[in-house]
Amino acid sequence: MITKKAEFSDLEEILQLQKLAYKSEAELYNDFNIPPLVQTLKEVEEEFENHVFLKVVENEKIIGSVRALLIDPKTCYIGKLIVHPDFQNQGIGTNLMMEIENIFNGCERFELITGHKSTKNLKLYEKLGYKEFKTEKLTENLNLAYLEKINL
Repeated sequence: MITKKAEFSDLEEILQLQKLAYKSEAELYNDFNIPPLVQTLKEVEEEFENHVFLKVVENEKIIGSVRALLIDPKTCYIGKLIVHPDFQNQGIGTNLMMEIENIFNGCERFELITGHKSTKNLKLYEKLGYKEFKTEKLTENLNLAYLEKINL
């Protein structure tokens, strides 16, 4: 498996993987209109202009991805950590998180958001040193959990 920066030509495949990976989240919250499932290719292409996208490739297929954005000189926002369902629980998500943190290692703080029922995600982020600092009710079924990691 190879982890490297994604290219513009990878975005369609990343979006397809994103929709596949977030299907289980949609089922968990009984909401198939969550932003990762309704995001368009044009929106992903626009994100590519100011985000760093990483990808994990196995047998010429993208099986994982993450993206991040510097939101101020001290804070990096990490979003849409995705791993193909057939490749989950193999350390790919952890590897992607560590790689993106290394790219932005000059930041004092990393921030991300996940759903309150997403226990696998919450467990992974806690293992990596992230702590919840606020929650926000998005819908009747979904509260967003905001997590941060201070980079000392």
